[in-house]
Amino acid sequence: MQLGEVIAALETRYDPALAEAWDAVGLVCGDRSEPVDRVLFAVDPTAAVVDEVIATGAALLVTHHPLYLTPVHGVPADDPKGRLVHRLVRAGAGLFVAHTNADRAPGTGVNAALADVLGLTGAVPLEPAPGVPGAGLGRVGELPAPLDLRGFADLVARVLPATAGGVRVAGDLDRPVRRVAVCGGSGGSLLAAAAAAGADVLLTSDLRHHPVSDAREVVGPALCDVAHFASEWPWLPVAAAALRRDLGGAVEVDVSAVRTDPWTHAVGQAPDGSGTTRAHR
Repeated sequence: MQLGEVIAALETRYDPALAEAWDAVGLVCGDRSEPVDRVLFAVDPTAAVVDEVIATGAALLVTHHPLYLTPVHGVPADDPKGRLVHRLVRAGAGLFVAHTNADRAPGTGVNAALADVLGLTGAVPLEPAPGVPGAGLGRVGELPAPLDLRGFADLVARVLPATAGGVRVAGDLDRPVRRVAVCGGSGGSLLAAAAAAGADVLLTSDLRHHPVSDAREVVGPALCDVAHFASEWPWLPVAAAALRRDLGGAVEVDVSAVRTDPWTHAVGQAPDGSGTTRAHR
């Protein structure tokens, strides 16, 4: 199967028109006429992931995060990102990015996958995409059975990849939770939408001090903050399975075994000021 056919299948599910205007999605490097027999999905295009591409003989790397988000005028091999491009090209492998278009995609998108891994029912976009049924940023739905906030945080910790940062919670741990809003990646901008949707909690990443502090002062959702990588990882097996089906099994599709969360250690502080170091690789 040619690379162009694989890309067409990916863009059918992750329409480039759904991407933000500032985003950089689509084919980064690769020849559309070259054959593809193996595809690897990962969250980030890091050097360790490229090592895995080369070791497995994958002809296409599909990542959620772009390699480049700002204009570039060259890809010299002595530049860290340029070096990755050179290594991929030398190995005969392409790189394809599905970023904010995958965030908004219905069915097999990043936010749909995050809602599904939590078991949410009736999940709909928090910020619908105009004219595209089922598409949009975030999701809000119902848990199969109510939990308290402590139990919800435990659920999040069980279903998402373990990271050094773990699950951070802002709110009363005894608070009942039934209606849940989620946003993979940096979703602090959806806090007002989560409140308007009647969510008991918003699960997202990269929440900043002042918005969280302000949110604690008003009646609204509790907050759960997890690693950016962890919130988007559930998309990988979903997207891989979808591509496998779309290509009729003609191409082998795998999920990267490399953890690309950049944080490696956390020191938990006890009330007496002592700490315990946790490492995640």
